[in-house]
Amino acid sequence: MIQSTKKWVVEQPNEDAIKQLQSELNISTLAAKILIARGYSSAEKAKRIIKMDESNLHDPYLLSGMTEAVERIEKALNNGEKILIYGDYDADGITSTTVMMNVLLDLGADVNFCTPNRFTHGYGPHEELFRKAHKDGVQLIITVDNGISGIEPIRVAKDLGMDVIVTDHHEAGDVLPPADVIIHPRVPEGHYPFGELAGVGVAFKLAHALYGEVPEHLYEFAAIGTVADLVPLEGENRYIVQQGIKQLKTSNNPWVRALCEITSVKQHEIDEDAIGFYFAPRLNAIGRLGDAGPGVAFLMSESDLDAANGAKRLNQKNVERKEIVNTITEQAIEMIENDPTISNSLVLVIAKEGWNPGVIGIVASRLVEKYYRPAIVLSLDPEKGTAKGSGRSIEGFHLYQELAKNRELLPHFGGHPMAAGMTFGMEHVDEIRSRLHHQALECLTDEMLTPKLSIDVPVDVSEVTVEAIEEIKQLGPFGTGFAKPVYALQNVQVRSMRKIGAGENHLKLELEDSHGFIDAIGFGKGNLYDEITYGVKLSFVGDLQINEWQGKKKPQLMITDVQTNEWQLYDYRGKNQVHKWIHTLPKEESDFIAFRHSTVQAFDGQFTNPIRLITKEDEMKNLSPNLVLLDLPKSAQTLEKLIQQERPNRIYAVFYTPESKYFNGMPTREHFGWYYSFLKKRPNFNLQLHLEKLAQHIGLNVEVIKFMTNVFFELGFVTIENGLTTVNSNVPKRLLSEAKVYKQRIEEIDLEQQLLYAPYLELKQWFNERMREFNYS
Repeated sequence: MIQSTKKWVVEQPNEDAIKQLQSELNISTLAAKILIARGYSSAEKAKRIIKMDESNLHDPYLLSGMTEAVERIEKALNNGEKILIYGDYDADGITSTTVMMNVLLDLGADVNFCTPNRFTHGYGPHEELFRKAHKDGVQLIITVDNGISGIEPIRVAKDLGMDVIVTDHHEAGDVLPPADVIIHPRVPEGHYPFGELAGVGVAFKLAHALYGEVPEHLYEFAAIGTVADLVPLEGENRYIVQQGIKQLKTSNNPWVRALCEITSVKQHEIDEDAIGFYFAPRLNAIGRLGDAGPGVAFLMSESDLDAANGAKRLNQKNVERKEIVNTITEQAIEMIENDPTISNSLVLVIAKEGWNPGVIGIVASRLVEKYYRPAIVLSLDPEKGTAKGSGRSIEGFHLYQELAKNRELLPHFGGHPMAAGMTFGMEHVDEIRSRLHHQALECLTDEMLTPKLSIDVPVDVSEVTVEAIEEIKQLGPFGTGFAKPVYALQNVQVRSMRKIGAGENHLKLELEDSHGFIDAIGFGKGNLYDEITYGVKLSFVGDLQINEWQGKKKPQLMITDVQTNEWQLYDYRGKNQVHKWIHTLPKEESDFIAFRHSTVQAFDGQFTNPIRLITKEDEMKNLSPNLVLLDLPKSAQTLEKLIQQERPNRIYAVFYTPESKYFNGMPTREHFGWYYSFLKKRPNFNLQLHLEKLAQHIGLNVEVIKFMTNVFFELGFVTIENGLTTVNSNVPKRLLSEAKVYKQRIEEIDLEQQLLYAPYLELKQWFNERMREFNYS
């Protein structure tokens, strides 16, 4: 049995609906399953995302304020006014700034840009930067990806005589800033057909209006910002990202080539994953650790040298960011593990002086992933007396609303159900933790605290082809609002398995069902090699990919999780060197069983777990779900009683047998006859003294001679006094098989044959037959 740390929730799409959509669109069952799982169950609906075109873009002038914004910018162009683009410091803000810089430079503007420093200015418009802009002669400020909450700084800008155009997509408060123009897809609410644009999407719409046509050369920036900001990949966003990816694949811009070079992404293979996992983190990193301006300069670089230098700088910042995140995460985990007050809280609230506030949101995400509890990570500033941090939550705990119940302690906070930012007095950290814990007790159940893995596309091996996987790529981009499929191959068996990689920490498998087989690979999952056994039905979850090697393409499952409800047999027979297998056992959930005192002595001191000696039935109680059978019992009934009583999830068969009865064999009647005559001629025979020579003479194992002596003794044929053996001549004849020790040997030989020397599958069958009455499904 292999249990996942997550509860699998497997969707079962309607078979009739799959067939109908497959027929109407002439697509694979895989593609049909994905579309239905995403809510596109009719052909008409599905065609809207399969065949998107420019008609998916709305008229930019549908956005409130667009006419006024264009007029004000054209006035600035005509009058030669200085314009400042004021962007945000994340990837969305950097790409937004780049879009506006490009369009305004194209139109001949006197334009520059500015991004606030996260640590000295914080998020959004900042009075100091606006005052500096005024001194520099700026007459028009255009905010991108921020500004909707910058009420006071914008008022200052207006008082100084500058005009301000706000373009933003973040949630607007009850009071709007006193800007000359506000362009926001949801302000006023419902005025624009698509309210989910990213900041760069809004900037793109303004660029569209200023050019008077769709600025196709700016799609690549808009795609990166849209993917990075995790807005839903629906409507205009979807079309923008589709076009942006197409453009990135063939772009001649030096920064695209430099970014591919530094990330080892092949330009023709750029997709939403490359943007989300390689490009965006590097753009975000520069703003997390300091000034985001070099990010804009990189995206605007015109020479290969500038682009290469810019890419190196971004990459270095990303490396630094990773190191900082890893360090803080390790420190946070150590604090949690060593402080019961924190670890026992349903909401993890961790605070420390000096933590970089630019990355603690990432740390909070990691803690949620590890502990599956809401987590808030705070950076303490003793000089200001503040705790500034970020939180991430789980389903069922609306972080913003739960924080809002503590407004009297939280002067500054914001966010949504799953994430929030906050600043409050550092003296309230413990109080906030205590309050959130008790609030969580009211709303989080044990079920909610169990991490879930949603699987929306169960597949058979027969469905997985190179053609089907390539077709699925055409359904992209996948992301927020159109999630990447999570596939499950259920009830397959391992056909072959091996560890790969220099450290043997990866796993390569072939999985098969009745339809065929498929390659699978688990990066960082080499440990599963010791968990998975052959002949067991397993279920795997992962992503379907195409593995191309020397021009040949094969489908492949990239494994993320595995589980089985069947009991498992691990064959450690003959592996007498404990250090070679002890590390593969889940020791905390295992009991080490011995049926003989000699085995306990043989393994003494080799395990941290105690060895449980079982010599009678009442010693078979309260055992762990995993049994490590160190040796064989003297009878099959003992083992049958054990497994029937304990119903183990796993059996590790060691079956240590230093003196094999099976190999030593059962002496023949002739052996017994010869030995009896031998003893009869030698009264008071010192067996111990002559045992070795006797064994050599007769050609039998020492153990066998001892056995024959015991048979004679038990039947009364000999007496043994002070180590001397003498034949009793007057004892009536009896059958050798009447001796218990004789019967015992026959049984032990039979048991060794069935359990110790049987092939793996026969051994598994022996246990299966005895577990037949159990329900392991």
